[in-house]
Amino acid sequence: MRRTAVSDAAEPRSALLAEPRRAKILEWLQEEGSARVRDLSTAFGVSEVTVRQDLERLEQDGFITRDHGGAYLKSVPLQVQTLSLQHLANMDRKRKIGKVAAGLVQDHETIILDAGSTTTEVANHLFERQGLTVITNALNIALTLGAIPSFEVHMPGGHFKAPTLSLSGEKSGQYFENIFASKLFLATAGVSVEAGLTYPSFADLPIKQAMIKAAREVYLVADSTKVNRNSFTRLGGLDLIHAFITDDGLADADASAIERMGIRIIIA
Repeated sequence: MRRTAVSDAAEPRSALLAEPRRAKILEWLQEEGSARVRDLSTAFGVSEVTVRQDLERLEQDGFITRDHGGAYLKSVPLQVQTLSLQHLANMDRKRKIGKVAAGLVQDHETIILDAGSTTTEVANHLFERQGLTVITNALNIALTLGAIPSFEVHMPGGHFKAPTLSLSGEKSGQYFENIFASKLFLATAGVSVEAGLTYPSFADLPIKQAMIKAAREVYLVADSTKVNRNSFTRLGGLDLIHAFITDDGLADADASAIERMGIRIIIA
């Protein structure tokens, strides 16, 4: 079997003081557009009551609008709020996947990080590395990793998509023609043996195709809820990737079908 399981003991979280925590909550909302109370409670290690109090204060200060079960930035349209709430689903799984994926990165490597909530978690676990060169189409990832003195961070040009803080399109794809990276951590909206890798928009395809060509190894990072979910546009078959890093919710039948294609599965 090519399947690899990686244990991940729960890490203790210390609750931030009120003002720093509210600043972090606001950063989260600026990144994602919206957030659910229960996700913020889990992320910051405080009760849902405390989160609601934080959101109430941020609303009073004019930064956000509270909604049933969560909050969103006032400048974010309704359709973006809905997409962002979906984007935040399964964050515990994504954090575990991100930690395992980051563990594959060696000091002084050149890597590509695709835009996405799971690849963001990969970035969040790279702080102990030294001398990385990172190419990403995600503004939030560039800002996070660009703060590390020993890292060199690059971004392509292209069309900016505000809901995902990402760059896409033909121009973005052309940037990668002269790039070579040891590893790509690729996001997806849907993955299946039948349809392969699928995405919501044609604009997503050129940059992802170019990223794949620019990398020696391609790691798909996606939680198990993306398996057998098909989106609008098809990037290609699963033979585009070398390994699939996911969580223990992956069904045995799906794992076996993917492994038969010669793809290594790593369970976070």
